[in-house]
Amino acid sequence: MPDPGQRNDKRGQALRRLLAVEAARLISESGVADYRQARRKAATRLGVSDRRMLPDDAEIELAVREHQRLFRASQPETLRLKREAAIECMRMLERFSPRLVADVLDGSAESHSIIRLHVFSDDPEAVPRYLLECGVPLDDGARTLILAPDRRAVFPCWRFRAGDEPFELTVLPEHLLRQPPLNPGSGRPMPSAGLAQVRALLEGIGGDPSKAPSEAR
Repeated sequence: MPDPGQRNDKRGQALRRLLAVEAARLISESGVADYRQARRKAATRLGVSDRRMLPDDAEIELAVREHQRLFRASQPETLRLKREAAIECMRMLERFSPRLVADVLDGSAESHSIIRLHVFSDDPEAVPRYLLECGVPLDDGARTLILAPDRRAVFPCWRFRAGDEPFELTVLPEHLLRQPPLNPGSGRPMPSAGLAQVRALLEGIGGDPSKAPSEAR
């Protein structure tokens, strides 16, 4: 006779998988900004309120890659162009120790994805001042990052377009070069890559950034 516990476990796994697939669809087709928002929207659409059933970031990332493989044949070229644009921007911002983060780094970027960089300065105004001197028009904003399991902080960010590509720069104090923010899904240090590592990724010799720790800072 089947074990009821095993049946429940299989149902739970199937529901997590369904939620991950729906979250991946939202990210790939609806321009949802990040995994946390996609997870919440997927749960709402499927009527799931039990947080224990929600897929983690790794499950959603796997579903995104599967979706791209099935429905987005042009995605590798899109990713290449975004990483090339990231490199050009990181060269310009080299004095601020830029680090590439998020989906352009982990390889799941879509055409609508924003190229997200962390830049570092103890003078938060130094970054926008430099960009304005370079003739880059900016929109200001803010981003909340997790610095420890019980600590969050809000940092200034600046958004602009270079050619067809949207960018978002979050300005962090220099001591966070050695203590990266935490990934909201896993609670582990957020993967990031400096200029040399992004170049290596573009050349196909950088490995899988989603499974690597943040670059030495």
